[in-house]
Amino acid sequence: MATKQRTIAEAISFEGKGLHTGLQVVMTVHPAEENHGITFRRVDIEGAPEVPALCEYVTDTSRGTTIERGEAKVSTIEHIVSALWTLGVDNAVIDINAPETPIMDGSAGEYAKRITEVGTVEQSAERKYFEVTEKQVYTLPEKGVAIVIYPDDEFSVSVHVDYNSKVVGNQYAVYSKEDNYTEKIAMCRTFVFLHELEPLMKMNLIKGGDLDNAIVVVENPVSDEQLEHLKSIFGKEDIRITGGYLNNQQLRANNEFARHKLLDLLGDFALLGMRIKGRVWATRPGHFANTEFMKELSRTIRRSGEKPLFKYSSKAQPLMDINKIKSLLPHRPPFLLVDRVFHIDENSIGGIKNVTMNEPFFVGHFPDEPVMPGVLIIEALAQCCGILVLSKVEDPEAYSTYFLKADGVKWKRKVVPGDTLQLECHIADMRRGICTAICKAFVGGQLACEATLTAQIAKNR
Repeated sequence: MATKQRTIAEAISFEGKGLHTGLQVVMTVHPAEENHGITFRRVDIEGAPEVPALCEYVTDTSRGTTIERGEAKVSTIEHIVSALWTLGVDNAVIDINAPETPIMDGSAGEYAKRITEVGTVEQSAERKYFEVTEKQVYTLPEKGVAIVIYPDDEFSVSVHVDYNSKVVGNQYAVYSKEDNYTEKIAMCRTFVFLHELEPLMKMNLIKGGDLDNAIVVVENPVSDEQLEHLKSIFGKEDIRITGGYLNNQQLRANNEFARHKLLDLLGDFALLGMRIKGRVWATRPGHFANTEFMKELSRTIRRSGEKPLFKYSSKAQPLMDINKIKSLLPHRPPFLLVDRVFHIDENSIGGIKNVTMNEPFFVGHFPDEPVMPGVLIIEALAQCCGILVLSKVEDPEAYSTYFLKADGVKWKRKVVPGDTLQLECHIADMRRGICTAICKAFVGGQLACEATLTAQIAKNR
C-alpha cells in the first residue's frame, strides 16, 4: 500500500565540530515541501547554494560520504541522512555553515533523539518506491565486499563485518521496519583501528577526532613510547588501553561495529532518493560500495522507465471498451486513437491502440513505407490521458481537453501496421483545470515515444 511523504514537524538545530575539518559547525534541519527530498544548503557561502542528498552528487567516500554540486560541498552526511530517512523524513532542507556536518559523539544518537522528539508531519504526495524485481549484486572481491538485494515486500538489511580482528571478531546486525532505530542503531559510534590513526592525521583527515567521538580499536600491544606519542596526539594525559580499546571504552552493544556499519548503510542507501522494497545482505559494506551500488540501482531505475509499468493481456476483458471511450471523448473515427482501456487508477491509465493498414493516414504516410506519424502517437497519448481526466467528472460530455504544450518529446522507434501501441499516462500535476502528465507509448515492451503533455480541461459552450 502506498504511503504519504513526510517532513519534519519543526526546525531543529545541532552544534558541534566536524570530524575531519575540526571546525565548529551549526546545522539546522528545516521542514520542506513535498517532493523536495533532502538537500543541504551552505549558508556560509554567498547565495546559499544547495546540493541534493543523492548518489549522483557523491564525490568522495574516503572517510565518510561527501556530496558536491557547484560551490556547495558537504562531507560526512551519512549520520544525519540516516536518522532523517529511517525515521520517516522524506523532505528536509539542512542549513549548514561549514563543509562538514557535526560529528557529535560519533553516532546518530542525538540526531535521532531530536527528530523523534519533534516528530514528523504527513504530506499529500505519495512516497516513491523502487521495488526490487530481481536479485542485484555489487562486489569488490579484493576487499571482501559484497552487497546483494533481493525482491521483497518490505525493506530490511542484514550486515556482516569481519576485519580479521581478534578484538572486533565476526559481527552481525539487522534492521527491519519493526525495529526501533533510535534505540538499536542510531546510538552506535564510528570506529577506527589504531594503526589507521597516524596516516589519517598526517593527511589532515581527522582534525576533529578525539576519544569522545570515536572508538579506537587496539589490536597489538603498545609500548610506553607509543603511549606517550598517543598522549601528545590527543592532548590527554590519561590515555590508557584496556580490553582492546583506548581509554577503556565501554561498547553500547556487543555488535556495535556491525550496527554502526548498518547505520552508515541506511544513510548511504537513502541517497537513491526513493524508498526501497527489497531485502539487503551486505558483507563488509563501506561508503564507496554503498554509494556505487546506489548509482547502479539509479541506472536500473532509469532503464526501467523504458519498460511498461502495466501488463496488458488481450485475453482480459477491457476496463473500458470503445463504446465507453466514446462516451468520455468527443473524438470520432478516423481521429479516435484509443481502442480500449485495460488499467486505470487515481493518477494513471493504460490504453491500447491497434494499428492496422486500414488507417487513413497510411495512404500518404508513406505509400510504400507505411509509418504512423509521430504527432498522431502524441495525439493517442493525449486522448488516453483525456479519458483518465474526464472519467473523474460527473458529466464528461460537457467537457473537452485542449493541448497547451508538449515537452521532452522523443520518438524511439517506428510504429507500423500490425503493431499494438500500449499507451501509459501518469498525472504529475493537476490544478485549476490544467493537467500535466508523463506519457509513454510502447510496442512489444519497447519504448516508442515519450513526452510530458500539458492540457486544459474546459467546459464546452
